[in-house]
Amino acid sequence: MMVTDAIGLYVHIPFCKRKCNYCDFCSFASDSATYSEYTDALIKEIKSYGRDKKIAVDTVFFGGGTPTVLPISLFRRIVDAIRESFDVSLSAEFTVEINPGAVNEEKLIAYKQCGVNRISIGLQSIHENELKILGRIHSFEDFLETYQTVQTVGFSSVSLDLMYGIPLQTKESFEKTLDRVLELAPEHISCYGLIIEEGTPFFEKRHELPLPSEDEECDMYDIACRKLGATYQHYEISNYAKAGFECRHNLKYWHDEEYIGVGLSAHSYFNCKRFCNTSVLSEYLSDHGVGAVKYLTDSEQKTDKDPFEYVMLRMRLSEGFSLSEYNTLFGISFTEGREKLIGELSDAGYVKLENGRIFFTERGFYVSNSILSELL
Repeated sequence: MMVTDAIGLYVHIPFCKRKCNYCDFCSFASDSATYSEYTDALIKEIKSYGRDKKIAVDTVFFGGGTPTVLPISLFRRIVDAIRESFDVSLSAEFTVEINPGAVNEEKLIAYKQCGVNRISIGLQSIHENELKILGRIHSFEDFLETYQTVQTVGFSSVSLDLMYGIPLQTKESFEKTLDRVLELAPEHISCYGLIIEEGTPFFEKRHELPLPSEDEECDMYDIACRKLGATYQHYEISNYAKAGFECRHNLKYWHDEEYIGVGLSAHSYFNCKRFCNTSVLSEYLSDHGVGAVKYLTDSEQKTDKDPFEYVMLRMRLSEGFSLSEYNTLFGISFTEGREKLIGELSDAGYVKLENGRIFFTERGFYVSNSILSELL
C-alpha cells in the first residue's frame, strides 16, 4: 500500500433527506436556500487553502450526510473551487457517497464528468424490515436500480456499506445479505458492526431494541470474515477490497498521513497540527467557513509522531506495523517488556508476529479495542 507526499481532501456535506435512527454524524435535513448558502461558505473555505502555493492532493472524498442532495450545479461549483485551489493529481481517487434512490443517471453522469471515479453506496441490508428499523428511506429494489445505473454509467470502483448487529437481524438474514452482495461483486465492501451512539433515536430506545445477542453478533462477524474473505482482502477491521481497490483516502487516516477536511464539523491533520471546524451551522455560515476553524489545545497539538497513536492506527490494518519502523521512529523497542503478553495473545490466536511485523488475526480484530488497551 503506497504512501505518498500528496494529502487527502475530505468535503463534508451535512444535509440529508432524513436522519437515520443510528446516525450520530453531523447531518440534518435542510432546504435549497441553505444548500446554496452552505456552498458559498464551503467554497470560501476551500479557496483559503489556495492563497499561496497549491497543495498536492491525490484523494478527494465527499461524505455526509448525503452529498447527492446538492443540485449538480452546486456540486460543480465546489469541484471547480477544489481544482482551482489544490493541485489535484490526474490519477486521484475521487469518491462520492450516495444513498439508493437519491440519485439518477443524469446526476451520476455529471459526477463522472467532474472527475468522480469511485462511488460508495449505503446499502446496509437487503431486508426491508431491517432497513425500516434503521430509518433508511430506500428499499432493496431502490438499491438495485441505483446500483445498475452506477454500473451503466461506468465508474471504475464501487463500494457498498453493510451493517451487522442490526435490530431484528439474524445470522441467517445477515448471511443472505452477504450472499446477495457477493453476487453483485462490487470492488469494495465496508461491513460495520452497529454501535448505539448517545444522542441518537436508537440510544433513547436502547433498552427496547430487538438487538441480536453479543454471541450472535460475534457469529455475524465470523460469517462476514469467512464469506467476504474468500473473495476479498480483509485489509482493515471493517473493510474488504479486491486487489488494488482499497480505499486510498481512508488509508491516509490509518497511515497517519496528512489530510484537510472542509465543511461543517470537518477534521484536519495538516502541517503537523490537528484542528476541526465548528459543528454549528449558523457559526459556519456567518464565518463564511474560513473563520470556523477550531484548533485543538496545546496539549492536543501534535508536532511529532506519537507511539500510542501510531499503534492504534496501524493495528486497524491487516498488515499491522513494522517493529523496526517503530524502533526507528521512537527509539525504543515495542516488544521489550511486552514479551509475555504478546506471547499469550499469540497463543490465544489474537495476534501474530511474522516477518518483523505484528498484526491482528481476524479473531483479534473483533476484540481489538480490549487487546490494544492491554498492549498500550
